[in-house]
Amino acid sequence: MSCANGFVAVLVVDLHFPEAGSLKGKRKDLQSIKSIVQGRFGAAVSEVAFHDLWQRARLLACIAGGSAAIVTERAEHLERWLDSRAPAGAGIERLIVSVDDLRDVISSVEPGG
Repeated sequence: MSCANGFVAVLVVDLHFPEAGSLKGKRKDLQSIKSIVQGRFGAAVSEVAFHDLWQRARLLACIAGGSAAIVTERAEHLERWLDSRAPAGAGIERLIVSVDDLRDVISSVEPGG
């Protein structure tokens, strides 16, 4: 993989809020987590599933950087923080891909690619 074009870490984060008794309670906790993920870790983050469930949330967080090592280190730091912050722990799937790899995927699915 070439490091000249950058790398992206994508984290699929499943959170469980066993103490949440309402959507409002979950949203309060979730907003705090999202704010810290954006501010402290510089990640783009979005809630992508389980919007109507009181005790579950799935987030997608993305971290970009110039090398696989930097992106991996930042993702690992974020994973440790998320796991310590989540009341019942966090289920996290991490994917790291280069921009060149993304270009290859896109060109393979484009018409004429």
